[in-house]
Amino acid sequence: MSMHENRPTPASDGDEGVAHCVTFVLGDEMFAIGIHHIREIIEYEEITTVPMMPVFVRGIINLRGAVVPVIDLSSRFGRPLSEIKPGTCIAILSIEGDDEFSLLGILLDGVREVVEIPLHAIEPPPSFGTRLRSEFIQGITTVAGRFVILLDVQKALSVTELSELADEVARAHCSDSLLGESARAST
Repeated sequence: MSMHENRPTPASDGDEGVAHCVTFVLGDEMFAIGIHHIREIIEYEEITTVPMMPVFVRGIINLRGAVVPVIDLSSRFGRPLSEIKPGTCIAILSIEGDDEFSLLGILLDGVREVVEIPLHAIEPPPSFGTRLRSEFIQGITTVAGRFVILLDVQKALSVTELSELADEVARAHCSDSLLGESARAST
């Protein structure tokens, strides 16, 4: 059995043996997401912050009447918050939840191109050497001589996990508030 037979691969969107992906940059690294997850890519617009959210939730935007949370992908991966600069954009993704699809925006430093990646050219995630949780990585490949990390969007941006993290932050904030009130009351 070859290495490629028992690992998940990106959806091929109809062309047998080819993954259609959008490549983008975060800092100095190149990533890719299967094009079937992307609804649209928009220019950066002002994001409204929401209190008591994890640091990687930059806030929300209004997308033609729909409220869409925006995740700072760099921060989600344990890196510093993205700096807003020319070229910064928001990719609107459709993420499968428990029983429905949710819209979710991700903040990107810049989008590069749509590429076709032969499935045989996608290697399994490395067990070392990346700064991402291995379950966030679907595979590694090269595009134009540069390493590209293919993200497993369903795991990296799991609506259930993101909701649980937001709940933890809210509980911690409430707990801190109660501790502060009891300390003031005892003095």
